[in-house]
Amino acid sequence: MKPLAALASFLEWTDHLLTRSRARTGRLRPLQLDAYRSYGTGAKFYIKGRLLAERGLGTQTATDSRWRNFQGMVRRFNSREVAGADLVAELPDGSQHLVTTDDEGYFTLIIEPQALPEPVAYLWYPVPVQVSRLPAQFRAPLPTVQASAKVLVPPATAEFGIISDLDDTVFETSATNLLKMLARTLFSNAHSKLPFVGVADFYRRLQRGNTSKPDNPFFYVSSSPWNLYDVLEEFMGIHKMPPGPLLLRDLGIARPKTTPLPGVTGSAAIHFGHKLHEINNVLATYPHLSFVLLGDSGQEDARIYREVVRQHPGRIRVIYIRDVQVPARALLVGPITAELEAEGVPMLLVADYATAAAHAASLGLII
Repeated sequence: MKPLAALASFLEWTDHLLTRSRARTGRLRPLQLDAYRSYGTGAKFYIKGRLLAERGLGTQTATDSRWRNFQGMVRRFNSREVAGADLVAELPDGSQHLVTTDDEGYFTLIIEPQALPEPVAYLWYPVPVQVSRLPAQFRAPLPTVQASAKVLVPPATAEFGIISDLDDTVFETSATNLLKMLARTLFSNAHSKLPFVGVADFYRRLQRGNTSKPDNPFFYVSSSPWNLYDVLEEFMGIHKMPPGPLLLRDLGIARPKTTPLPGVTGSAAIHFGHKLHEINNVLATYPHLSFVLLGDSGQEDARIYREVVRQHPGRIRVIYIRDVQVPARALLVGPITAELEAEGVPMLLVADYATAAAHAASLGLII
């Protein structure tokens, strides 16, 4: 791990050197501020985003060729991040809060609003964020660079929350086959990705629960990198998936945020640690809510969710695992299902979302 960490540090250093050089000579593209969908409560907002140079991305369309999609993906991963910039976020109560971007251009704010107006689209609170100071190598004058973060706050009428994986749960990525996964990622866009049959309808029914209102909050936890945020957000809108925070991960080589189980190593450990860390944060933010978990049999979802049940007893209503049709992976789910059944938490390995919807209806989760 140490050689990989050293390599990552070296690549990061050379990338920053190139960015600073281009900024000094005026050859850096105009800046853009990405503000990600996030979540919070009436007492605390969690806000995250990234400042970087525009990547020259065109509008994604259904007619884009594989080559055009590949060019777009190269631009997304070959980004120029801006470290050490000061940003100001303004809460709905009018208070302003300062944050500085880190070495990879990310910023994170955890702030406490004193008052909340009526939300937008039932669950969401916009938080304007603007660049207030750039590092010295950037030429004056200061450009206007701003964005609006959207913070989800569940209403008091929410019955439960929903946490879902994305890859091979909502759309196919073939995560069990590295070459197929790379091809599906690099040569697709928001329009060419197709959701599994019935998933959007099932998720909308979970969002409405028994109230016929979009009360129940969705959270999407994935090991996909933040570089793909715009593709995934646009995909969700195209297919009318319930909007929710996309909790992705930094592409850099790093140790997992949460210690995985013994025997879980390498990329699986990073995947396991990232997802468990984000899920724990969500459950800690909403201690009054129970949750439905959705994943697939292709990676570590069943084991991750078993650990969630152990760490948060009584909080998980049901777990649905989509069968990716790899027999060896399905065999791993069986023993975990038996363990969770003994703890009173049903976990179903399902071939389709009609089966999951029928089961959720039998539990009284949806109508």
